Amino acid sequence: MLPVVDKPAIQYVVEEAVRAGMTDVLMITGRNKRSLEDHFDRVPFIEQTLENKGDLEKLAAVREASELGDIHYVRQGDPKGLGHAVLRSRQHVGDEPFAVLLGDDLIDENEALLSRMIEVQEQTGGSVIALLEVEPSEISAYGCADVTVVEGEDFVKINHMVEKPSPEEAPSNLAVIGRYVLHPAIFDVLEETAPGRGGEIQLTDALQTLAAQDGEGGGVYGVVFRGRRYDTGDKLSYLKAVVTIASDRADIGEDLRSWLKQFTEGSQA
Repeated sequence: MLPVVDKPAIQYVVEEAVRAGMTDVLMITGRNKRSLEDHFDRVPFIEQTLENKGDLEKLAAVREASELGDIHYVRQGDPKGLGHAVLRSRQHVGDEPFAVLLGDDLIDENEALLSRMIEVQEQTGGSVIALLEVEPSEISAYGCADVTVVEGEDFVKINHMVEKPSPEEAPSNLAVIGRYVLHPAIFDVLEETAPGRGGEIQLTDALQTLAAQDGEGGGVYGVVFRGRRYDTGDKLSYLKAVVTIASDRADIGEDLRSWLKQFTEGSQA
């Protein structure tokens, strides 16, 4: 629910899913996350008040979050890791491929990463992860992928993955970021995946198993993302997200860019 300009970060994530054609959204939540559910709910009293006043612009802004799609919620219960959170979605997802979007990763709205990942999943029949080139010194903060180039394609095949390796042990500088398009075969694997790093059920471990399998749902592929992405869990990245997204806005962007120019030149406090 961390605000980015005038919307919580999670709304940008839901909007990204909707732009890629997914209007059925399941959120895996935990205790004290009621404000998240309330944000995407209707607010009849406020809506009626704005409608009576004829303030249609504010009315549309209030209704925007609740009209994005069908949004459902499941509590994770025990915090047993990302793999466990994904497994909690099994009954809702069923036997169809599905996307997983982590709420602290923001992808610029002008980027088509998720749409491309869906295309790769349909083409390969496996699972697809998003990869980002990072400085070798930063790789220990991420899952890391060892890959093979796929001839004639813009995606790669995943050989294996390592969760948060040291720079010396990392097989590449390709970090796994918070976007996945998964074949439902992942559920059976997660059911059998033992707790790994940190005592949690790691999605990376399950994907490692799928990467070594052939047949239905086997194989894991990667799309290397080179666009704008922000991590709202990192202070500097969060501030960059706020400034960049605000600077691109038609209503405030020009004034903000002008102020930033003056501020960086030291002519305005």
